[in-house]
Amino acid sequence: MKKGTFALLLTTLALLLTAPAWAADTIKIGFNIPLTGDIPKVGESSKLSAEMLKADINGAGGLDVGGKKYMLEFIYEDNEAKAESAVTTALKLIEKDQVLAMIGPNSSKQAVPAGQVADDNQTVMISPWSTNPDTTYDRPWVFRAAFLDPFQGPVAVNFAVKTFHAKTAAVLYDLSNDYSKGLAEIFRDVFEKKMGKGTVLAFESHGTKDQDFSAQLTKIIATKPDFIFVPDNYNQVALIVPQARKLGYKGEFMGSDAWGSSELMTLCGDDCKGLHFSTHYAAAGAKGATKEFIDRYTKKYGYTPDDVAALTWDATRVVLKGIQNAGKLTGKLRRDRKAVRDGIAAIKSFAGITGNMKFDEQGDPVKCAVVVQISQKGDFEFKESVCPE
Repeated sequence: MKKGTFALLLTTLALLLTAPAWAADTIKIGFNIPLTGDIPKVGESSKLSAEMLKADINGAGGLDVGGKKYMLEFIYEDNEAKAESAVTTALKLIEKDQVLAMIGPNSSKQAVPAGQVADDNQTVMISPWSTNPDTTYDRPWVFRAAFLDPFQGPVAVNFAVKTFHAKTAAVLYDLSNDYSKGLAEIFRDVFEKKMGKGTVLAFESHGTKDQDFSAQLTKIIATKPDFIFVPDNYNQVALIVPQARKLGYKGEFMGSDAWGSSELMTLCGDDCKGLHFSTHYAAAGAKGATKEFIDRYTKKYGYTPDDVAALTWDATRVVLKGIQNAGKLTGKLRRDRKAVRDGIAAIKSFAGITGNMKFDEQGDPVKCAVVVQISQKGDFEFKESVCPE
């Protein structure tokens, strides 16, 4: 090899090693979502929503950051709805794919451990759907687009007491799910503080993989509660409610935001009609930008977007706003990640399709919740809105 050629190769290698960590005109964002496992519809909703948003921005020439246009590249990784997979997925997106920021995980069971990985590696993470306080607590690199369970729990209690005239309650929850367990405990404590000690007549748990809930439901029904609170994922609700009806329970149920998948009615059918749950937005009767999003999503994909889809839209837009607030991107990944984190933290208020929000010192949005009722057509109809005091 000629001396000049060898020198040229060394120069080229040096340039490659010192080049920006990502393409100069591309912004890479990772999505840590459950495309398989127990709740694949959650991952599908996130991906479809993100793809629609990406098409909008790239179709307009890219995201404007400091006067320069950047094309968006979204990398979707399956966490299988498992905590350990969410951790390995986060590490892959951060270290191998070298994303600028990460959307998800959605479920608190995956978001809590993945949030620790993001914070340790100083990479922005925003969870669209996680409501457990531990996801963001004392983690300056982690944000969310959803309200928290300490807010959602009292919403469910107050609605049930007012609407069902309930004086007693029972609870059935998933012991191995951070979200379900945490919200169940908050609900129990708030209900008993409001209605008196001992008014939660039964507090029963189950495992994530359980299919038969007859033992727990038999105990619950025997106490004759005024209603049953079930803070479980939609796939579990679709088993629990019909089994309760077969055991003779004719009373009320109250649910939480994990009921909010469009798949709920496909799996549950008539048994879930008329029931209520707290959630992030109501598709039926929506107006303005929210209705525009719903109409576009429905036309494009053939079904009404659930709360995960809407929250993913908001969460991704929050990240993009943070990138724009950074002012410019240098191509040096660590520096740019820090600028994006600071850019999100600087957002004073944000007009989301799931409601207006502003972020507190923990990276949590201050926003309203809604209670919906499942209509006889299977639609999630708005009943009332509850905002932080």
